[in-house]
Amino acid sequence: MSTYRRSCLIRGDGGRAIRGLLDRVGDKWTLLVVATLDGERLRFTELQHRVPGISQRMLTRTLRHLERDGLITRTAYPEVPPRVEYALTPRGRTLIAPAVALAEWAVDNDPAITASQAAYDAEHP
Repeated sequence: MSTYRRSCLIRGDGGRAIRGLLDRVGDKWTLLVVATLDGERLRFTELQHRVPGISQRMLTRTLRHLERDGLITRTAYPEVPPRVEYALTPRGRTLIAPAVALAEWAVDNDPAITASQAAYDAEHP
Protein backbone atom coordinates (compact mmCIF):
# COMPACT_ATOMS: atom_id res chain seq x y z
CA MET A 1 0.00 0.00 0.00
CA SER A 2 1.40 3.41 -0.92
CA THR A 3 2.20 6.05 1.66
CA TYR A 4 -0.44 8.28 0.09
CA ARG A 5 -3.12 5.60 0.42
CA ARG A 6 -2.21 5.01 4.06
CA SER A 7 -2.52 8.71 4.90
CA CYS A 8 -5.87 8.80 3.06
CA LEU A 9 -7.07 5.92 5.24
CA ILE A 10 -6.15 7.93 8.32
CA ARG A 11 -7.88 11.08 7.05
CA GLY A 12 -10.73 9.08 5.50
CA ASP A 13 -14.00 10.57 6.71
CA GLY A 14 -12.40 13.70 8.07
CA GLY A 15 -10.90 11.63 10.86
CA ARG A 16 -14.22 10.73 12.52
CA ALA A 17 -13.62 6.98 12.66
CA ILE A 18 -10.02 7.21 13.78
CA ARG A 19 -10.82 9.89 16.40
CA GLY A 20 -13.65 7.77 17.77
CA LEU A 21 -11.44 4.72 17.99
CA LEU A 22 -8.54 6.61 19.54
CA ASP A 23 -10.88 8.20 22.07
CA ARG A 24 -11.89 4.69 23.13
CA VAL A 25 -8.58 2.81 23.06
CA GLY A 26 -6.44 5.80 23.93
CA ASP A 27 -7.97 6.31 27.35
CA LYS A 28 -6.07 5.36 30.47
CA TRP A 29 -7.56 1.90 30.97
CA THR A 30 -8.94 0.30 27.79
CA LEU A 31 -5.76 -1.27 26.41
CA LEU A 32 -4.77 -2.51 29.85
CA VAL A 33 -8.13 -4.23 30.24
CA VAL A 34 -8.02 -5.67 26.71
CA ALA A 35 -4.46 -6.94 27.20
CA THR A 36 -5.41 -8.48 30.55
CA LEU A 37 -8.31 -10.34 28.93
CA ASP A 38 -6.11 -11.66 26.13
CA GLY A 39 -6.63 -15.43 26.16
CA GLU A 40 -8.62 -15.49 29.39
CA ARG A 41 -12.13 -15.22 30.76
CA LEU A 42 -12.01 -13.29 34.00
CA ARG A 43 -14.40 -12.31 36.72
CA PHE A 44 -14.68 -8.64 37.64
CA THR A 45 -12.66 -8.97 40.85
CA GLU A 46 -9.88 -10.96 39.14
CA LEU A 47 -9.72 -8.34 36.42
CA GLN A 48 -9.59 -5.51 38.95
CA HIS A 49 -6.68 -7.18 40.77
CA ARG A 50 -4.75 -7.66 37.53
CA VAL A 51 -5.11 -4.05 36.34
CA PRO A 52 -3.10 -2.06 38.89
CA GLY A 53 -4.64 1.17 40.06
CA ILE A 54 -8.04 0.86 38.38
CA SER A 55 -11.00 1.73 40.57
CA GLN A 56 -14.21 -0.27 40.62
CA ARG A 57 -16.02 2.64 38.97
CA MET A 58 -13.49 2.97 36.14
CA LEU A 59 -13.36 -0.76 35.51
CA THR A 60 -17.16 -0.89 35.34
CA ARG A 61 -17.22 2.05 32.94
CA THR A 62 -14.44 0.62 30.75
CA LEU A 63 -16.09 -2.80 30.57
CA ARG A 64 -19.43 -1.24 29.59
CA HIS A 65 -17.79 0.74 26.78
CA LEU A 66 -15.92 -2.32 25.53
CA GLU A 67 -19.08 -4.42 25.61
CA ARG A 68 -21.02 -1.70 23.76
CA ASP A 69 -18.28 -1.58 21.11
CA GLY A 70 -18.46 -5.37 20.68
CA LEU A 71 -14.90 -5.91 21.92
CA ILE A 72 -15.80 -7.99 24.99
CA THR A 73 -18.62 -10.23 26.11
CA ARG A 74 -20.19 -10.26 29.54
CA THR A 75 -21.58 -13.61 30.63
CA ALA A 76 -23.73 -13.77 33.77
CA TYR A 77 -24.28 -17.18 35.34
CA PRO A 78 -27.45 -17.81 37.39
CA GLU A 79 -25.67 -18.84 40.57
CA VAL A 80 -25.65 -17.73 44.17
CA PRO A 81 -23.66 -15.61 44.56
CA PRO A 82 -23.93 -14.35 40.98
CA ARG A 83 -20.92 -14.96 38.77
CA VAL A 84 -20.08 -12.72 35.82
CA GLU A 85 -17.17 -13.31 33.45
CA TYR A 86 -15.66 -11.09 30.77
CA ALA A 87 -13.84 -12.22 27.64
CA LEU A 88 -12.62 -10.72 24.39
CA THR A 89 -14.78 -11.21 21.32
CA PRO A 90 -13.18 -12.18 18.01
CA ARG A 91 -13.17 -8.47 17.11
CA GLY A 92 -11.59 -7.64 20.48
CA ARG A 93 -8.83 -10.17 19.85
CA THR A 94 -7.94 -8.37 16.61
CA LEU A 95 -7.01 -5.34 18.71
CA ILE A 96 -4.14 -7.19 20.42
CA ALA A 97 -1.65 -7.11 17.53
CA PRO A 98 -1.98 -3.37 16.77
CA ALA A 99 -1.94 -2.58 20.48
CA VAL A 100 1.26 -4.58 20.96
CA ALA A 101 2.81 -2.91 17.90
CA LEU A 102 1.95 0.51 19.33
CA ALA A 103 3.31 -0.46 22.75
CA GLU A 104 6.55 -1.71 21.18
CA TRP A 105 6.86 1.53 19.19
CA ALA A 106 6.34 3.55 22.38
CA VAL A 107 8.97 1.58 24.32
CA ASP A 108 11.46 1.70 21.44
CA ASN A 109 11.03 5.44 20.90
CA ASP A 110 10.56 6.65 24.46
CA PRO A 111 14.26 7.43 25.12
CA ALA A 112 14.54 9.51 21.94
CA ILE A 113 11.24 11.28 22.61
CA THR A 114 12.29 12.04 26.18
CA ALA A 115 15.61 13.45 24.91
CA SER A 116 13.78 15.56 22.30
CA GLN A 117 11.42 16.91 24.96
CA ALA A 118 14.32 17.81 27.24
CA ALA A 119 16.16 19.57 24.39
CA TYR A 120 13.02 21.46 23.39
CA ASP A 121 12.29 22.47 27.01
CA ALA A 122 15.88 23.71 27.43
CA GLU A 123 15.55 25.89 24.31
CA HIS A 124 12.02 27.12 25.15
CA PRO A 125 11.90 27.80 28.88
